[in-house]
Amino acid sequence: MAIIQFKPKQTTKKLLSVLPDRAREVLVKRYGLGKNTEKMTLDAIGKLYGITRERVRQIENYALTNIRKSDAYKSEKVAFAELEDLIHTLGGIVVEEDFLGHASKDKELQNHIHFILVIGDVFKKRKEDDEFKHRWHVNEELAKQVEDSLRKLYTNLSDDDLLVESEIVNKFLGHLENVAEKYKNQEIIRRWLSISKSLGKNAMGEWGVSSSSNIKTKGMRDYAFLVIRKHGSPIHFKEVAKQITQIFKKKAHVATTHNELIKDKRFVLVGRGLYALREWGYMSGVVKDVIRNILEKNGPLTKEEIIDKVMKERYVKENTIMVNLQNQKNFRKTKDGKYDVVEVKVAE
Repeated sequence: MAIIQFKPKQTTKKLLSVLPDRAREVLVKRYGLGKNTEKMTLDAIGKLYGITRERVRQIENYALTNIRKSDAYKSEKVAFAELEDLIHTLGGIVVEEDFLGHASKDKELQNHIHFILVIGDVFKKRKEDDEFKHRWHVNEELAKQVEDSLRKLYTNLSDDDLLVESEIVNKFLGHLENVAEKYKNQEIIRRWLSISKSLGKNAMGEWGVSSSSNIKTKGMRDYAFLVIRKHGSPIHFKEVAKQITQIFKKKAHVATTHNELIKDKRFVLVGRGLYALREWGYMSGVVKDVIRNILEKNGPLTKEEIIDKVMKERYVKENTIMVNLQNQKNFRKTKDGKYDVVEVKVAE
């Protein structure tokens, strides 16, 4: 079933029929309304007719004004009303590309629908800028509320934040206090989120700041970070490589993945081939370094206390910890049977 019932080509044909030949030809070329669906620039049209781009702009503005004053324009109320209803259905403010994709999958028809939006007084376009994509709306107040809420949402996110869709939807809803309840559904909220150029979604469906490496992934290390973060606990580098290939559709060689994990300070080797994220609180270094860090932080500890704390940092056998503790160059036993760090003497 078609989304729109009116015939876009017939509507534009009626609207264009009120114009002189050259004015009509300029609009056809400018908006891709002919056999060639490519939209021509003011410069390209100017060169075609041997006139300046400014003169082309004047002709375009003259043509649009005259159509809006014509009886043909008044007779196409049904077409304008259908598109207005569709904008309301999609959330009242919608990205241009998204709207045209809903109205029709045909590129040629999309051009005609776009032209009708341009002509219709009720439709307002907000041009793409640093924050938002090209979008159309029919309610200035609603458009402003949505954009202000998107700004607040983005401002409260750090580059490290990664949210599942339900979390970012709830955060966004918290900023949409004065918006009508009819708009507060998952589909419309997702559509509004897509208006922002500052927010983005990665291949795992997680939302965050679009410019961060969590969203704008640049290579194997970023893919690995997202895979391990999603897993939530230490994971073997072979499984990391497998997950990268499955999720991101990027061929991840096991050896290459392992090398990248070794080089990046975001990752900590916590066992034989097992990697965790440093942000989870894991210490870097081999078992000897971990023991030293623990003792420097806590002071002398019993064997059992050391084993317990090291096991929270490393997936190793108790015997491995004890072998390291027996190294008298690094650790010593106190009079009360606890272990402490051997102070390194600095030569004077």
